[in-house]
Amino acid sequence: MKKVAFHTLGCKLNFSETSTIARLFEEQGYSKVDFSAPADVYVINTCSVTANADKECKQIVKTTMSHSPEAYVVIVGCYAQLKPEEIANIEGVDLVLGASEKFKLLQYLNDLTKKTKAEIYSCEIEEANFFVGSYSVGDRTRAFMKVQDGCDYNCSFCTIPLARGNSRSDSIANVLKNAKEIASKGVKEIVLTGVNLGDFGANNSNLATTSSKNENSFFDLAKALDTIDGIDRFRISSIEPNLLKNEIIEFVSEAKRFVPHFHIPLQSGSNKILKAMRRRYLRELYAERVTTIKNRMPHCCIGVDVIVGFPGETEEDFIDTYNFLNELEISYLHVFTYSERDNTDAINIKNTVPMAVRKKRNKMLRILSAKKLRHFYQQHLGETRKVLFEADNKEGYMHGFTDNYIKVKTAYSSDLINQLKEVKLEELDADGCMKISFANTKE
Repeated sequence: MKKVAFHTLGCKLNFSETSTIARLFEEQGYSKVDFSAPADVYVINTCSVTANADKECKQIVKTTMSHSPEAYVVIVGCYAQLKPEEIANIEGVDLVLGASEKFKLLQYLNDLTKKTKAEIYSCEIEEANFFVGSYSVGDRTRAFMKVQDGCDYNCSFCTIPLARGNSRSDSIANVLKNAKEIASKGVKEIVLTGVNLGDFGANNSNLATTSSKNENSFFDLAKALDTIDGIDRFRISSIEPNLLKNEIIEFVSEAKRFVPHFHIPLQSGSNKILKAMRRRYLRELYAERVTTIKNRMPHCCIGVDVIVGFPGETEEDFIDTYNFLNELEISYLHVFTYSERDNTDAINIKNTVPMAVRKKRNKMLRILSAKKLRHFYQQHLGETRKVLFEADNKEGYMHGFTDNYIKVKTAYSSDLINQLKEVKLEELDADGCMKISFANTKE
């Protein structure tokens, strides 16, 4: 039996696709093994949001070749679509597949002999105009389910439209089918993923299950999923503020299965920078969305994406962002240091910010994020909430998350894995987790 191993870089969307590709291998008789174990084929699913993701791919190939020099190495994903020739020149790489080819990977594996020069199969991105539903199962307690792909927004800093193509979506019928399949495997929480999730329904007229563009919306999808038996929780991975309509906020506040947790990209608190980024909103709209959420769900967790060091970002612009975030009732930040990406308009903007300044700003926002998260956790001390426990065992402890994304820890017990339990949030630990006691149980 041939062995295959996978390594995924980047977002939840990539994890859902890697898992789907892995199942295709298993259906053909391959045995899936850990990436650190000996294998016949190694598949690396890449990201290209930052320059670091590119560098990480090269390092992973180098490490793989050091312990398995005869293994067949395949690179797929965003980096593979954007820079196939660059990847093909990495020593040890045998096959590079673009956006349309990655789900046909097995068709290219007739011969696993190492190549002196990597083969490239990469389409023009305009040809990536079809949708392949994907979901992850078995890798984590939660499942990541892809319902949308691509993006039409063309923000000035972003390579994703070049790597994944235009916005397109699954049909609601197929999403429900996948959700039921996931439920049948005992999974209790599904995280909905996509490049631009709130754009669900766009450009799917080429799918046989729909007849017109935007026939269904993300709101329609959410209402349909909330009726699915067997899944206790649906979590929205990320949604643009201009697409997070009041009807969605109101729905989540009353839903049976959708949890009170939103991750809403901001990118900058300066309207000048938002315009240069070609974002489709201003900070006033963002603040209104946060206020609406907190008025409906005071306990809701709100995460924020921010980019620091965008070209032309002055110290005053950054302080604007810092103060805006400091005053907002948000829960945590994902902070990204701007990195120049080929073929984006932002790379041509003058007044670049020195890397040392970018790193300083990143550190300031990460410190602010830690303060915000601690404050959010403290607001819920003493409450009783349901926790879904993960399978990890770290020095005798295991972790889980409440519906509103508070991370808890307790003594490891295999009986708790993938179980929903009511717990009381007792005390904040030094490592930022919440210590708990079990409500109405002897555990």
